[in-house]
Amino acid sequence: MRRIVSVWLIDWPISVRRRSLERARRPASPPDPALDPRNPFALILKNSRGAAVLHALNPAARAAGLRREQGQADALAMIPYLLRQPADPAADERALKALAHWAERWSPSVSVDPSGDGLEGLFLDVTGAAHLFGGEAALLRQIRDRLAEAGIPARVAMAPTPGAAWALARWGGGDGQAPIAADDTVRDLLAPLPVEALRIQDRTLRQARRFGLKRIGDLYPMPRAGLARRFRKEGGVDLVQRLDQALGHAAEALVPVRPPARYRAWQTWMEPVADLEGVEARLSELVADLAAPLERDGQGARSLTLTGFRSDGGATALSVRMGLPGRDAGIWLRLFREAGLGNLELGFGLDALMLTADVVEPMPARQAALETEAETRQAESLAALLDRLTARLGEDRVLAPEAVDSWIPERAERLRPALGRRVEGDAGGMSRRPILLLEPPEPIKDPLFDLPDGAPVRFIWRRAPRRVTRAEGPERLSPEWWRTAKARTRDYYCLEDADGARYWVFREGLYGRDYTGDPKLVNEERAPSWWMHGVLP
Repeated sequence: MRRIVSVWLIDWPISVRRRSLERARRPASPPDPALDPRNPFALILKNSRGAAVLHALNPAARAAGLRREQGQADALAMIPYLLRQPADPAADERALKALAHWAERWSPSVSVDPSGDGLEGLFLDVTGAAHLFGGEAALLRQIRDRLAEAGIPARVAMAPTPGAAWALARWGGGDGQAPIAADDTVRDLLAPLPVEALRIQDRTLRQARRFGLKRIGDLYPMPRAGLARRFRKEGGVDLVQRLDQALGHAAEALVPVRPPARYRAWQTWMEPVADLEGVEARLSELVADLAAPLERDGQGARSLTLTGFRSDGGATALSVRMGLPGRDAGIWLRLFREAGLGNLELGFGLDALMLTADVVEPMPARQAALETEAETRQAESLAALLDRLTARLGEDRVLAPEAVDSWIPERAERLRPALGRRVEGDAGGMSRRPILLLEPPEPIKDPLFDLPDGAPVRFIWRRAPRRVTRAEGPERLSPEWWRTAKARTRDYYCLEDADGARYWVFREGLYGRDYTGDPKLVNEERAPSWWMHGVLP
C-alpha cells in the first residue's frame, strides 16, 4: 500500500520572511515590529494589472479581517497601521526547495507541492519507511514537531494517494490530530470535506456550488459520464479526474526535487551528535549497511555522498568519487577520512545521517590469467592510490596526461583529472620522449654539427659545455599548417653526453630550404636555431 505524506506549510512566505529578519537582526538592535505576532503584517505583490495586493498575511492580519489578493489601499483603509514589506516569490521558492532537501531525512522521495494561493507544501513518499520512525502516527508527529521547532507552522496528513493526503492536511483533522487514511477508510474520510479539497479550478468550483455539490461525498453517487457533462468545457473532466486521483482510481505522478538514490542507508537518533568521533562511528555502520545490498545485486559504487541533517534545520554533505566501481566498506570509510570528515558543518549537532550511492555500475566477478595477475594487482593498487589522493587533495590537483590529436610535443597531450582514467607507463629505449618538457624550450649556444642534418657533437646549455658521445635522430616533425604560416620544421635528436646525461633537443628550421645563407635574403630568412626541449631519464 502506497503511503504519501502531505505537509501544508501554513503562511509559508511569512515564515520565510520572519526567519530572514531574525538572521539579519543584530543582537544590539531593537526588535523588528514585523517579528511580533501581535502586529498585523503582510507581504505585498503586484498582480498582472500592476496593482499592489496582499500576497501573504500573518494570523494577526487575517484575524483583523484581511484576505489574500485584497488591494493594498483597501487593506490600509481597514487597518492603517498594517505593517507591509515587498514579497519575494523567488526567495520563497528557493527556501521551499531547501526545505525539501532537509525533509529527505524522512523519505528519499520529496516533491514540492505546486499549489499556490497560500497552500504551499511538500509531498513525502514514505512507503515502507514509517516503521523506522516508530509508526505512522509517530512519523507525522515528528514531522510536525520538528517544523514547529524551526518556527514553521504546518499541518500534516497521510493517505494512499497524494490527492487524499493533500485534502486531509488542509481540511481534515479537526480534533488536532494528524489524519491518517488507509485504503478502506479514505473514502469515508474524504466524504465530509468541501469540494475545493479536490484541487479543482475556481471556475469549476463555482459551477459545482451552483449545482449544490458542496461536499466530496455529494459526488460519490453521481455517474462519472453525467458528472463530466454537467460542467462547461473541461471543468467536468478535471473534477472527475481529481476525484478519481484522490480515491486511487487514477494514477498521479510526483516529481521529486532530487531523484531518489537506488541504494542508500541512513540512521536517526534522539540526541544530536556534535563531534566527529560520533559521526565516524555511525559512518562505519552506514558503509556496511550500504555495501550489503550492492554485493547482493552485483553492483559497485563509483560515487558516494554522506549527508548530515542538523538539528537546526540545515544539512551538510561530503562526497567522494572512485575511479573503479567498488563495494568494500573499509575502503569507503578510508576515503571519507581522506576527504576530511572535519569539512562537515555539524552546527549544534546531527540527528540523522544518510549515505547514498550516487553512481552505480555492474561489478561482475573477474578472473585474471596467471601471467597477468601481477599487472592486474598493480593496476588495482594504482587505482586505489588515485582514489585516496583525489579524496585528500581534490580532483583538480591529481592529474594524468591525455593524448591530443597533434604531433607537436607541447600540444600532444593535456592534463585531466586522473580519477577513472587508465594510467599506463611507456616502455621504450633511448628514443622515448621525456616525461616533462621545458616550457618554453631553452636555447642551446654554440652547437657544433655537420650540415645539413647532423646531430650536435658539442654545445653549451645553461653555461656548461656538453660533449656528445651518443646520438639518435633526426625525428622530423612538420608544422601544423592550419595554425600559423610562420611555424617551421623541427628535427629532434636524443643526445647523451660524456657524463651519461641524456637530452632531447631539436633544430628549428632546415638548411637549404628554410635558410639558404644568401646575403640578399638576410632580411627575409631566419637561420635555424637549436633548443633544449627536455631531459631524458
